[in-house]
Amino acid sequence: MRGRNWRCVVWVLVIVVVLVAIGLAVLYSGVYNVAATYPDRGPVSWALGTTMDRSVERHAVGIRVPQLDDPAMVRLGFQHYRGMCLECHGAPGVAMAEVGRGLNPSPPLLVESVRDWQPNELFWIAKNGIRMTGMPAWGVTHTDKQIWATVAFMRGLPKFTPEAYEALDRQVPPLPKD
Repeated sequence: MRGRNWRCVVWVLVIVVVLVAIGLAVLYSGVYNVAATYPDRGPVSWALGTTMDRSVERHAVGIRVPQLDDPAMVRLGFQHYRGMCLECHGAPGVAMAEVGRGLNPSPPLLVESVRDWQPNELFWIAKNGIRMTGMPAWGVTHTDKQIWATVAFMRGLPKFTPEAYEALDRQVPPLPKD
């Protein structure tokens, strides 16, 4: 029995070494296409998406969500959304800009996908960004109050019609330049 266990351990080690060698060969060969015009498919897409989802879920635990229904907060959030998010994520009746269409992975249309996230998760994403996606870490340049305001606005995006969004856009002045 001892000899059999030893052989099993050796085979497992050999398999691990071979898999690591194959992985390193792929990494160093340049065979994996990192071009933004080449979308990840199948297992790679699943692995990256699952990793992001679980990471956000884990890191957002314990973030306390403030009241998000204050109209002044939502209005401030609209101003920040228009300045920080609109180009990549679009809005009701507003398509994402060229920069958003050129990103890979493609940024989600928040009017459709914001319901998939809890407020603390949206805050964590906006504050910390998502590596290798084009999603910047707004916490470097914005306060938590500004980010929460943006989250407050984003939560209401699915309720906006294109006409209501356009009316708000005409009504709310842009943020002053620093």
